[in-house]
Amino acid sequence: MNLRTKIPLKKQAHNLIDYKSKVFLLGSCFAENIGDKFEYFKFQHYVNPFGILFHPKAIHNLVTNALDGKKYSEDDVFINNEQFHSFDAHSKISQHTKSLLLYQLNAASQKTSHYLKQSSHIVITLGTAWVYRFLKTDKIVANCHKIPQQQFQKEILSVDAITAALQSIITQVKAVNPEVSFIFTVSPVRHVKDGFVENTQSKAHLIAAIHKVLDSQSHYFPSYEIMMDELRDYRFYNQDLLHPSPLAVDYIWQRFKDVWMADSATKIMTDVDTIQKGLQHKPFNPNSAAHLKFVQQLIEKQMVLSTQFPNMKFD
Repeated sequence: MNLRTKIPLKKQAHNLIDYKSKVFLLGSCFAENIGDKFEYFKFQHYVNPFGILFHPKAIHNLVTNALDGKKYSEDDVFINNEQFHSFDAHSKISQHTKSLLLYQLNAASQKTSHYLKQSSHIVITLGTAWVYRFLKTDKIVANCHKIPQQQFQKEILSVDAITAALQSIITQVKAVNPEVSFIFTVSPVRHVKDGFVENTQSKAHLIAAIHKVLDSQSHYFPSYEIMMDELRDYRFYNQDLLHPSPLAVDYIWQRFKDVWMADSATKIMTDVDTIQKGLQHKPFNPNSAAHLKFVQQLIEKQMVLSTQFPNMKFD
């Protein structure tokens, strides 16, 4: 008896991810969940230089500004609650001085431009189609930074508006990096503060728009569908009942790995996992001969991998 549905997925035929790949992850907090996996397994990767970006307009703005070489100036930042912020970035980027924020914004923008040009894979996770327009400037913001809500107009992006933003991202990046593969996914996190019906409408807009831009180099990975259909039980959620639990993230990562990881990478991932678990091990007797031998073997394994992959560094 089969007590759950499972989404059939096929392994990608071309441009699989291996340890020579450079993976750039952008978007919602689920992009950071998957980014943590790339970090654990020591892939070359870069995650959310401007912090979490929930909607496609914010990601489009980041890509456009980075590739255009925009220089952030004093006009691009403001102070609220004793912190300097940018409407283009998440509050995790905010700083206590204007100069420090401007330095961080410009450094992150330059690094974004570099990674857009050098990445083999760009993973974009869209969280919501709901956006906030700052009435004073009539511009959609990436984050409101706890400014009073009456200073914004809330609206939902149409399918056509999302499609245009995504297509522009693809076109701009391919102009400087023709061989890159895009992997689009929709975050399984439910934005119920917008309303349950409104959240469903939002996800539908995102999914419909993504499928309008898919081609041989742009792909869809069904994170949202896996959560909704394969893991449709609250035991797979955190205590807030909105975010996937660590177990759910592990499961979706495994499904992603089955689709996108090259066979050559999976063996190395096993070796990295062994080292990572060894580094986390807390010995009962750190001075024992057995433990010292274990540490030496661990160092040797690290040296083998670091020699093969110079970018691979262990803490």
